[in-house]
Amino acid sequence: MPQTLADPAHCELLIKKSRFIGCVQPMADRAGAQRVVAELWAQHPGAAHVCWALLAGGHSAAVDDGEPSGTAGRPMLDVLRHQDLECVLATVVRYFGGVKLGAGGLVRAYTDCVAQALLAARKVPIVRLRSLCCELPYALEGRVRRELESAGAVLGKVSHGATVELCFELPDDAALALKARLDETGQGRILWKDASA
Repeated sequence: MPQTLADPAHCELLIKKSRFIGCVQPMADRAGAQRVVAELWAQHPGAAHVCWALLAGGHSAAVDDGEPSGTAGRPMLDVLRHQDLECVLATVVRYFGGVKLGAGGLVRAYTDCVAQALLAARKVPIVRLRSLCCELPYALEGRVRRELESAGAVLGKVSHGATVELCFELPDDAALALKARLDETGQGRILWKDASA
């Protein structure tokens, strides 16, 4: 099951006089990641590189920021993928210490920095939610509300007109079972609607 991070976690490594400052954090999209990278440049104007990797919403990015191609962003991205993470940004700020590490040394440094930060990170499962809406007679409202509560559904929009309309969200893997229970409870009197309408 894919996971994300509950909050940011940091790591700092000193390798042959080069300082690597790593961070892994939850991130929803590329625009947010680019804002974080811009902030890092503002905070670390003397840094040689700000490399980053992103897995978010089916999109990925691996940025070497001037390091030899494939020695920073891609290894960082591989660490995120290996841990089955989603909606996560990994950044590493490097201050060059005057000693070249070579391609293999750079790959190890960036990989280790992200891996060490992830050891300190609190991982949480990603729960996909499904939105559902239904229309029902007033006589069923109390029973349906109790079913929603017992299933852990979060009630959203409620409309009272000729009938009652309830919109709610719950974990995707519980949606079909709840819908079946409600159909049984309603004995054909519950009309399902498109939740996006």
